[in-house]
Amino acid sequence: MADSKVETTARLAQWKIDNLVNNSIRKSDPFRVGMWNWHLSVEKNRYLYVRLFPEAGRISKEQPPIAMFVLRIFNIGGSRRPWTSPVHNKLLRSSEDFVWPVDSSFHGRLVIDVEFLDLKVATMNGAEACSIWPNEGAMQLQATKGALKCLSRMLDDGLHTDVTINTANGSVRAHRAILAARSPVFESMFLHDLKEKESSVINIEDISVEACMALLSYIYGGIKHEDFWYHRVALLRAADKYDIGDLKESCEESLLEDIDSKNVLERLQEAWLFQLSRLKKKCLMYLFDFGKIYDAREDLSAFFQHADRELMIEMFQEVLNSWRL
Repeated sequence: MADSKVETTARLAQWKIDNLVNNSIRKSDPFRVGMWNWHLSVEKNRYLYVRLFPEAGRISKEQPPIAMFVLRIFNIGGSRRPWTSPVHNKLLRSSEDFVWPVDSSFHGRLVIDVEFLDLKVATMNGAEACSIWPNEGAMQLQATKGALKCLSRMLDDGLHTDVTINTANGSVRAHRAILAARSPVFESMFLHDLKEKESSVINIEDISVEACMALLSYIYGGIKHEDFWYHRVALLRAADKYDIGDLKESCEESLLEDIDSKNVLERLQEAWLFQLSRLKKKCLMYLFDFGKIYDAREDLSAFFQHADRELMIEMFQEVLNSWRL
């Protein structure tokens, strides 16, 4: 029939019906929105019943849609405002899954609009359904990836660098604006009349050039996991020195993951020095609650020669607490 065709745009489908008489049922031709073919049907008796459902087939069976949509009905050429449904958000498999009863009489030529606000693919394993359309979060993620790719290229290719960093065993080039944006310490160097502002040179003699590159890769958003893991202690020191809080947290989180008898005293010293409360707590727990102090006893002498007095007092208190237990 001529009036069974549905016109579509990206997310809107419109069905024009020439004349719907009482006690009749009409079904539209299939129309494509997203990855599914759809049908609209309308039944008129005391009420007007509108249905929306995907066309039966392999796709709708294996990947049924969860549709968020709004329906509107109005007379062609009429002055009445459209009858608008609430926003529906339903899993649709067949014509029995959704019906909208309209308690209003429509005569003559009708238009039925369905506007899809979102379409998701229902999952069979209970995982969260994902939209088939890019949303604000996806667009922001894409923009972030593009920006990080550009920043990484600026560092790797040395594009328009304007500052030199001298390390213990080499030099690297960077961008003062990016360093200043990520670290208030770097920002202060370039903002005030310090030698770094005048010479465009930063001397970081307590870090290797490899660790410095790992630090810059983190700042520019392109660090690799293996580089972070290998240089995490050096990165922790740099993060504390240059007040890069998120890097400091990431280093502490990583150092918590592999405490053992060979590194626990070193980790405890780092935790005390850089005020990492979670790392300090876990190291003390490992040593005293789990009784691993005996496994590290060969390193205790060297540790006590350099350990802070307050840290040794805290360790002694832990010993007393363990004896009470």
